[in-house]
Amino acid sequence: MKNELLQVIPVLPSLDIKRDVKWYEKHTGFNCIYQDKMYAVLRRGAIGLHLQWHADTIDDPLLGGSVIRISVENIQPIFQEFIQYGTVTEDKLRLKTAWNTNEFGFYDLNKNAIFITEAL
Repeated sequence: MKNELLQVIPVLPSLDIKRDVKWYEKHTGFNCIYQDKMYAVLRRGAIGLHLQWHADTIDDPLLGGSVIRISVENIQPIFQEFIQYGTVTEDKLRLKTAWNTNEFGFYDLNKNAIFITEAL
């Protein structure tokens, strides 16, 4: 049987699952398909994103947030959508970076950095 890597689903720390699900739905177009007090599963097309509650204590740290990169084709319409959400401003799109991408990024309410990137 052939082994294949199918996808990566990041699990980001959250201080408030209910609040953060609302933020992701409003500001990123992700939809919640499962939610309880400790965990949420969000989806947008083929991309999955999970949120897990952390107390932000020594025993259960948020760790200062995480970083994820979501690869897309044709970044301009997605960028315009995120401007309409109020997630980013016009000046946030970086074109032709030194590492051969077009990209923009933002932080969620827990300081998780999310970058949307298009390979050149």
